Amino acid sequence: MLLQGVEVEKAWKELWNELHHQNDVDTASYAAVPALLHIHELRGVPDYNTYALVTTIELARQNGRNPDLPGNLRAAYEAAWQRLVDIGLRELRVANTEPLVSCIIAVLAIAKGQRDLGWFAANYDESERREILERAEVI
Repeated sequence: MLLQGVEVEKAWKELWNELHHQNDVDTASYAAVPALLHIHELRGVPDYNTYALVTTIELARQNGRNPDLPGNLRAAYEAAWQRLVDIGLRELRVANTEPLVSCIIAVLAIAKGQRDLGWFAANYDESERREILERAEVI
């Protein structure tokens, strides 16, 4: 459906529901990451859903409650993450919506070992981040 551009929102909703639930993921989620990247590349459309879902899967993978990344999926998963970083660097130049910019930044932060920064970028919009800063009396 994504590749054909048919009922794209419905397809993303189903992927989100099947690959992630309340911070829980499984090995199927890890196996889906390379496929998500492949579809993203073939579509050629900067879509925040790819960045957001892959980020969500990675953050859930690291939370200590979900299964470890199986050895037989590691190489493809890590290669997909590197491709997403490369694509994100390119697409950031043309990104023009807050969700897309935030999710690309989340991917870049996580890839550079800045997990918490990635979490904030992925899970709060600009108004929520501003509110946090105002409450902290930073701005």
